[in-house]
Amino acid sequence: MYENKLQIDESLLQEALALGEYKNSNAVVEAALHEYIQRRKQLQVMELFGTIDYDSDYNYKQQRQKA
Repeated sequence: MYENKLQIDESLLQEALALGEYKNSNAVVEAALHEYIQRRKQLQVMELFGTIDYDSDYNYKQQRQKA
């Protein structure tokens, strides 16, 4: 991994530090990246709604029963 110097708005960074009670700015940036990635993945899944055909006869309750 290489070191990258990011230019981040100091007021945003300070607000995030206070709201999240993070120990340092690296923790804030890492948390923000995790949240960003998670949100983008959620949006990708949401885009699939209405595009996947399903079997109307499928009985999900039957699949939950123990064998």
